[in-house]
Amino acid sequence: MLVRSIIAGVAGSALLATVAIAQTPTDKGDKMSPAASTTTSTTSATSYHGDWRASKVVGLSVYNDKNESVGSINDLLMDKGGAIKAVVIGVGGFLGVGEHLVAVPLDKVKFASEPVAYTGASNTSAGSTSKTTTTGAAPAAAASKPNPWYPDHAVFSATKDELKAMPEFKYATE
Repeated sequence: MLVRSIIAGVAGSALLATVAIAQTPTDKGDKMSPAASTTTSTTSATSYHGDWRASKVVGLSVYNDKNESVGSINDLLMDKGGAIKAVVIGVGGFLGVGEHLVAVPLDKVKFASEPVAYTGASNTSAGSTSKTTTTGAAPAAAASKPNPWYPDHAVFSATKDELKAMPEFKYATE
């Protein structure tokens, strides 16, 4: 039984090899030269250092001027030339359900590389003291060095209620 399985495997491999050989081009004189077919530019990651990845900007938390969370970035809208024109901010809702989408011009949204600092009260045995903390779970040493590929958060000058009162953005279905 084992011998039959091995023979079937060898026969199958031989059949696959003949199919692969049959697909190999035999006309060698019709090939383009590598210099003529390659038109890509050679750029390295260092030439884009400081540019942000759009995939990391979508999902950023949005705060107002008082460091209150007002929503998150759901999408970036750009013109046909590739320039980003507007930011779609999702306000309210839970896991995307009941969320109110608003589109605001990109120039009205500010991006910050440093985490949001806020003053909160904590209970200790000596009583109530205030301390400064930052958003996220990153330690203070990591918070001092921002990521060059995306900002920490966005800032838009409006309250959550003002954003909910803005006209709702709807994607056109064509």
